[in-house]
Amino acid sequence: MTDKYIPRLYTHYKDLVPALKSELGVKNVHNVPKLEKIVVNIGQGQAVQNIKILDAAIRDLEVITGQKPIKTRAKKSIAGFKLREGMPIGASVTLRRQHMYEFLDRLINVAIPRIRDFRGFSPKAFDGRGNYSLGVKEQIIFPEIDYDKVDRIRGVGITFVTSAENDVQAKALLDKFGFPFRK
Repeated sequence: MTDKYIPRLYTHYKDLVPALKSELGVKNVHNVPKLEKIVVNIGQGQAVQNIKILDAAIRDLEVITGQKPIKTRAKKSIAGFKLREGMPIGASVTLRRQHMYEFLDRLINVAIPRIRDFRGFSPKAFDGRGNYSLGVKEQIIFPEIDYDKVDRIRGVGITFVTSAENDVQAKALLDKFGFPFRK
């Protein structure tokens, strides 16, 4: 007998749909904004000199997300940084479906409360199309990272891609999930 696992925040979202529909004045239930994907990335500019730095970043990202990251490469050459087009300089993971909801749950309820002097994320970091990006200065806020095995502190960029048409709808969606915005 196989039980199909359903993430906690996904069932929470299903309960929120009627409230979001009335709050945003949306007529069709299919137009209610939803979370489509979460992109987590680490950029390592120092990887130009030492490729081992990128390997450690990839390991950290794999532990945090539970998926194998892809290497991101430089799009163009910049002589001042000794960077050539095509050189690996970062790592990225795209989370969808169950992995996305599990990551969001761990981020909101476990990782964010571990940030020192945290006052909330800026509500101005939306891109105009309903997507929200934030940066975390230390990867060690995630409980999956073993502090004793960390060779250096790395920043992590997280982007929430929603189906919202505008920033107001996207903020309402993230608010319903309990995302900690600055007042």
